[in-house]
Amino acid sequence: MKPIPKKVAARLSSGIKKFRNILEDARSRDINESDTVVIITDMLSEIFGFDKYFEVTSEFAIRGTYCDLATKIDGDLQYLIEVKAIGVELKDHYIKQAIDYAANQGVDWVILTNGITWVVYKISFSKPIDKEQVITFNFLELNNKNKSHLEMLFSLTKEGCNKSILDEYHSRKQILSKYFVGSVIMSEPILNAIRKELRRIEPEVKIEIEQLKDLIQQDVIKREVLDNEKAKEAEKRIRKYLNKLKKKKEKEKENITLNVSETSGLSTEQ
Repeated sequence: MKPIPKKVAARLSSGIKKFRNILEDARSRDINESDTVVIITDMLSEIFGFDKYFEVTSEFAIRGTYCDLATKIDGDLQYLIEVKAIGVELKDHYIKQAIDYAANQGVDWVILTNGITWVVYKISFSKPIDKEQVITFNFLELNNKNKSHLEMLFSLTKEGCNKSILDEYHSRKQILSKYFVGSVIMSEPILNAIRKELRRIEPEVKIEIEQLKDLIQQDVIKREVLDNEKAKEAEKRIRKYLNKLKKKKEKEKENITLNVSETSGLSTEQ
């Protein structure tokens, strides 16, 4: 992950300390949704670096539909934010309208928050439209000196949006998901490595790749890990990587052959 600029890290750290007290006070007063929106707007400005006059907008909050707030950079929507009163327990269905609107506008990210709890969703432009929970955190539990906490917040900042940090954060989470790891295990290089190790333990046992693959699919890994849309996406990504790696090796092999041929020709001429 790209390093956090010192100026941004200092802003995040001081913001955590300042708004922890503000949110605790707001919770004790059980403030309403409108007042919670005011606090979120200030957080977007003082912590996340957006200009609250020009880069934070409520233009999409029309008769309670779509969302309460949105962030913009140079006129382009970055993410939509659905805000609930600080004392309200967050539920997925609260962001249905925001997700539908985000999908129609081609916006990748939607945030649901009550100021204390923050849930960040990645929109999947599939049919039907789907969402994936990428980040969840309790603001009151953040440590202003914890590197991972600061990195998580950095992904939501204006600077992070400019560097696509949220997409990078999502990619990192995908790689460590059970679907991705399951797909890696089922890839040809790993199956061959497992087969090799089993044969090393017992050389007399004949093991076919397809036999090993069936065994892992049926008895070792849960079906939901392999038979799932996310698993298919992971498999596709792994296949793309392996094909790229194969082409790279083939090109290197061609270059070696070409160099040997040229060297051989030069020796013959001499």
